[in-house]
Amino acid sequence: MPRGLKQTSSVVSIGFSVPESAANTFTQGAVDLNLSPLDNEVFVVLAVNIDPESPEMIDGLNTAVNCSLTTTSQTDVTTLANSNCMSVANERIRADVGVAVAFQTAALETPPATLEFIGIIATNDFFVQVKGTGNTLLKGCSGKVYGYRARADASIYSALVQSEVLSA
Repeated sequence: MPRGLKQTSSVVSIGFSVPESAANTFTQGAVDLNLSPLDNEVFVVLAVNIDPESPEMIDGLNTAVNCSLTTTSQTDVTTLANSNCMSVANERIRADVGVAVAFQTAALETPPATLEFIGIIATNDFFVQVKGTGNTLLKGCSGKVYGYRARADASIYSALVQSEVLSA
């Protein structure tokens, strides 16, 4: 348990699903955590699992489905280099005429046992981004976030909210 936080719920899983609004179009979904700012409530993230849909195999065309999960709203799918990004998952097919190779990249579904948590969400939502490339049909992603609610002392809550909002 992080210092300055008191766990107020058992571990819960929060499912999400975000389809593209149109093929190969960046789309973002917001997932409401229903946190109580009056109680300095935060969500401690223990693990994230993102499952992108498979891209289409089109002869001679590279295709992909890229996804990310962040604590703040984004304007495109992001990478783990973004301080607000908790997880990414990508599926790609590299194709030449008559030959295709598929690649999958994903963050760990469960963090190493040495980590107490992988992040803290201090504002009310987290965001899931998806964007396909080269596909003819809509693609999307789904997944789960695992964590628990906690109450932060006033100074820690203020610092967490400010850090999250200012780094957006």
